[in-house]
Amino acid sequence: MKAGFVNIFGRPNAGKSTLLNALIGEKMAIVSPKVQTTRHRIKAFLNNPGEYQIIFSDTPGIIDPRYKLHERMMHAVKTALEDADLALLIVDANDNFEETSAIFEALKLKVPAIVVLNKIDAAANGKIAEATEFFATKSYCKKLVKISALQKVHLQKLLAEVLAFLPEGVPFYSEDDLSDMPTKFFVAELIREKIYHLFGDEIPYHSAVLINEFKEKENIIKIQADIIVHRETQKAIIIGERGSMIREIGIQARQDIEAFVGQKVFLELFVKVRPKWRDNDQQLKEYGYQ
Repeated sequence: MKAGFVNIFGRPNAGKSTLLNALIGEKMAIVSPKVQTTRHRIKAFLNNPGEYQIIFSDTPGIIDPRYKLHERMMHAVKTALEDADLALLIVDANDNFEETSAIFEALKLKVPAIVVLNKIDAAANGKIAEATEFFATKSYCKKLVKISALQKVHLQKLLAEVLAFLPEGVPFYSEDDLSDMPTKFFVAELIREKIYHLFGDEIPYHSAVLINEFKEKENIIKIQADIIVHRETQKAIIIGERGSMIREIGIQARQDIEAFVGQKVFLELFVKVRPKWRDNDQQLKEYGYQ
């Protein structure tokens, strides 16, 4: 059987997380229109017992670090480079190809790469042909596949190309598992996703989520989580008038968490102020940014 590691790289908003979710058929990575939504390296397993196990890794979008949080995010990207059998280099069909290519070249890949031209359903006139001609000449590009991750167009073609590059081997993980991350991680991510959806540009980038309690009972899972922000003003915005916003976060997050765990959930949220947490090593570690 085929077994190997496939790491997904790209600029923010190239559609990496949407592609991961589409390939796995489950919501493994949170998605929002805002950049820097992905902060961790997320491994997700695509299993076809007896035929293949593909370990996909969604990495944070490649950025220039401004905080220690960003440095941790870029460390996740560098770590992913060390254990790959294949790289998927995701390109937004409407993006700047020169800038994107410069980022890919800076990765200094030691494994084959498939350039994945994403969002072809929304590509401007002539951009698909332009991208094909541009990337076909690059030394890192062994194949180019055109897809729409959102519309799930040509995903089977991409999967076939991925399998062609992977070695024969044995499964690295149980074929019943979807990831090596704990359930609490995905719960925190689902809460964080609602913050990205419900608030403007400042709040999502200044917030983190910490799961303090995760108790599984016979008929319900009790979860208590803290939403971490920088300032008291941000806390007031997260809570909202008479608690309206934190209540909405809770309602939306609980629905997604119940769908993910397949069980009823009692979700309790608090907001805590931790000034400059993005530059605090101890707090970053506490919030899961190793």
